[in-house]
Amino acid sequence: MAKSNSKNGSGSSYWDDIENINKLCDFLRSQDGPAVREAVEERIEKRVLYIKGEKLLNFLAEPKKKVKWPENIPKFSSRPEALAVCKKLNDIGYLHRCEKSGKGEVAFLPRSRCEFEEDGYFAWIYEGNKTFSHFLTTMLVIGFLCCVCFPIWPQFLKVFVWYMSVTMLIFIFFLITFRGFMFLMVWILGFDFWIWPNLFDEHLGFFDSFKPMYSFEKSAAGQLYWRIGIFVGFFSFCYWAVTQPSEFDGFKAAQVDFIKDLYAGKLLSDSSQTDKDNIDKPKMPSLEDLLKMEDEMDDEDEEEDDLSEEERMEKMFEDLMDEEEDIDEDEE
Repeated sequence: MAKSNSKNGSGSSYWDDIENINKLCDFLRSQDGPAVREAVEERIEKRVLYIKGEKLLNFLAEPKKKVKWPENIPKFSSRPEALAVCKKLNDIGYLHRCEKSGKGEVAFLPRSRCEFEEDGYFAWIYEGNKTFSHFLTTMLVIGFLCCVCFPIWPQFLKVFVWYMSVTMLIFIFFLITFRGFMFLMVWILGFDFWIWPNLFDEHLGFFDSFKPMYSFEKSAAGQLYWRIGIFVGFFSFCYWAVTQPSEFDGFKAAQVDFIKDLYAGKLLSDSSQTDKDNIDKPKMPSLEDLLKMEDEMDDEDEEEDDLSEEERMEKMFEDLMDEEEDIDEDEE
């Protein structure tokens, strides 16, 4: 690895170039850089990453063997040279001195007190190239607008989104079921086996959630009775499924029909879409409705003809009472 010296152009003049400083900061802010802590600045209530000055200086002046130092950045030849670069980072505003003000909180110090010292704490202000972040923000805005405009999407796009959503839902369900089943079978034998153990860890990024591929370790002691109980319950269910094929086949057929209905879209009512399609049409009864109403009126007339005079009077009185109740409800 190239050392930092004046012969190869990597001395103090090398760090005078802001592009070289940015390369160093990109490395320090990456996963291969020094460990940092996270806190909230109490005044601006913004989450920041901070590091102690001594740790940063030690990382630059005396990097450990496991550190993956970039080939395009020369190493520092002495501790004073690394200290000079740390001071430069502080002077140009890439670092800002802070002090702990509480649990998980820090406070920025005034700029006049921001000299670099090894026993001080410094928050990272440098954020690197923001092109990718701006691209993601643009895509987020476009995606939000597309979701808002979903009612005016073409029908084929709506169907495509429906199929994609249902497929993803089924895939996640079977993935969770398969992971749980594999864990249960191995756990009964006294071991913990997980496929993608960090899959649902919300503190990790997308790609880190799939690392490692699996984990296999011995279970904690004192779980023998639980294993026996799970073993008996699981194989009792298997025995029931084998000896009662008609009930289990009905359960399986119901699940298959449910999935078919999901893909066919039969689980959602189409009344709302029908109302939207017919919003401008006049609300006129159809011929079938008119004939049905006429038949009902004829039936009522026949019933009245069959009633005696006393029964007719009682019916008229009940109708009047119902009308009065409806009038009172409208007035209230």
